[in-house]
Amino acid sequence: MKRFFTTIKNIFSIEDLRVRILNTIGFLIIFRLGSYIVLPGVDANALTGNQGGIFDLLNTFLGGSFSRASIFALGIMPYISASIVVQLLTVAVPHFTKMQKEGDSGRKKLNQFTRVLTIAITAAQSYGYLRATINTEAMLNPGLFWTVSSIIILVAGTMFCMWLGERITDKGIGNGISMLIMIGIVSRFPTALYLEATGKGMSGALLFILELLALFFVVVGVIALTQATRRIPVQYAKQVVGNKLYGGKRDFIPLKLNSAGVMPIIFAQALMFIPPLLAGIWRDSDIGAYVGSTFADFTSWQYNLLFAILILLFTFFYTAITVPSNDIADNLKRNGGFIPGIKPGKQTAEFIDGILSKITLPGAIFLAAVAIMPAFAVRAGVTQNFAQFYGGTSLLILVGVVLDTLQQIESYLLMRHYEGMMKSGRVKGRSQFAAA
Repeated sequence: MKRFFTTIKNIFSIEDLRVRILNTIGFLIIFRLGSYIVLPGVDANALTGNQGGIFDLLNTFLGGSFSRASIFALGIMPYISASIVVQLLTVAVPHFTKMQKEGDSGRKKLNQFTRVLTIAITAAQSYGYLRATINTEAMLNPGLFWTVSSIIILVAGTMFCMWLGERITDKGIGNGISMLIMIGIVSRFPTALYLEATGKGMSGALLFILELLALFFVVVGVIALTQATRRIPVQYAKQVVGNKLYGGKRDFIPLKLNSAGVMPIIFAQALMFIPPLLAGIWRDSDIGAYVGSTFADFTSWQYNLLFAILILLFTFFYTAITVPSNDIADNLKRNGGFIPGIKPGKQTAEFIDGILSKITLPGAIFLAAVAIMPAFAVRAGVTQNFAQFYGGTSLLILVGVVLDTLQQIESYLLMRHYEGMMKSGRVKGRSQFAAA
């Protein structure tokens, strides 16, 4: 316990880190306060709440602002959808691929395009949200003016959330977009835990304890998935510079079992929110009613099958983007490094790509299995609110964001020659290639 308080003292003794933590807390408070501001023209007392299923899940990600008809009702989800589209374009369209390779200027153009696309996606989702989730009794003056003004406010709310996320990334600690999603999830966990405990009563105390034990092992499994790495040995050739001998050391490339981190879950979940929202627009038709009822229930096999497939695809897609084997091979060759038994250059890139493919497949399958676990928890008798934390997207995001944030704090402590946060070793974040 003494070491814990010493670590906290060290964290706040670093001025830059202290300012970043306080900035992050301030931005998150603003985000939470905005989630309680109801849209003009909506009677909050007359709202019937969300409609269960995926709407409950979406409400969890947005910290309750979805069911409250808040100005942040759609949160950061449209921005994530736009980011998915842009990343797909950088792979499929040569113009966007070239733009991505232009350095800072290209990234600025892609960011600007992402923002414009976010506005368009938010406008479309806002109309579906107003039609599908807000009951007529809660609308004080329903009509064209209210609909248009509400869409404009929802678009502005999403753009403000996007701005908050960027400010957290630049001036705070951790990834801003992921932090906004995490705080929405954390805000509902105490209530879900309390309702699960009190709902079972004294007779269900043993069952509740078993649920907590199962949750503990799920958390351990998710941490193991996040931290697991495959190390590829690297040898650096000796070089004579002047009268001194450099190089000749051994190193390794740590390829993570889940190199994509939490992003495939976020991307897949963002797309899974679209079918029920679009179905709300055509809810009077048979197809719209079927799609709405099927994909609004996150325990349905159709929902979980599509969700698992999207996670598998996005895991491979995002891994290919974040871990470019050709770039790693070029960096090794440029720095005089090589993998023993493998020729530098193309063969090294193919070797790394083969290893990456072999470890990504089981990682993606395990990731998808954990993501759909809440559906099985509900079938086993766990209440829906608590089942969303029993595994699945909520837990994966929480573990991923917390580990990434701790890794950043750890790096600040080590740079200032303080002890790390973990006594047994350093906190591992997303892959940082030692050989790159």
